[in-house]
Amino acid sequence: MKPNITTIPITELFSETTGCPVCRMRDMLEEQYAEYVTGAAMMAPDVRVQTNRTGFCHRHFSMMVNSGPRLSNALLLQTHIDELRKKVFPKKNTDTPDKKMLAAIRENARTCYVCDRVEHDILHLLSTVYVQFGSDPDFRERYKAQDFICLEHYALLMSSVNKKAMDKKTLIEFYEATNTLSKGYADTLYDDVTHFASMYDYRNRGGDYKNSKDSIERSVSFLTSYPVDENLK
Repeated sequence: MKPNITTIPITELFSETTGCPVCRMRDMLEEQYAEYVTGAAMMAPDVRVQTNRTGFCHRHFSMMVNSGPRLSNALLLQTHIDELRKKVFPKKNTDTPDKKMLAAIRENARTCYVCDRVEHDILHLLSTVYVQFGSDPDFRERYKAQDFICLEHYALLMSSVNKKAMDKKTLIEFYEATNTLSKGYADTLYDDVTHFASMYDYRNRGGDYKNSKDSIERSVSFLTSYPVDENLK
């Protein structure tokens, strides 16, 4: 398949093999949007309308605060909080908020501009993954050479696969490769965690941990699609 503007980013993402490729895809998009929202989008009225309404989840607020200009973050918060306080609080302190106001608070906790954009863009990028897998033998080998596919993105890849992008034989090959990368890794994690736990048996004192010492951290990453946050103690 001849490289083009849509295939080059996917080829680059799958040229690396460490970790889950869709996690890398998500991380790339998250960084781009965190930078965009606190940069170029500051003067884009349509984006500000959306961010004022939806806000951001804790993860993406944190990324924006840690990497974006302080002034940009302050201005985003100013207009978002202004819209929220008009929507979720009664006009008088003596009034009881109605059900719609309380529902708006719960809804705000579940919405995030960056999450929405990343979810949309990942599906768009995966459509190219399916096309490349179906038409490019070299890409198929890159796909199969991945370290693993995390549980969340295994479900995403399997549920959104474009069957029209591949012939029947290649589709079966895709299913087989994806199952191997995810279930095969789950089997490895089970063995490693089991071995790690067994090393606490006094009969195995002084034994070889083999590849199990980081099995807990690897398992969390596989199950949640995110690494253990070492800042949370």
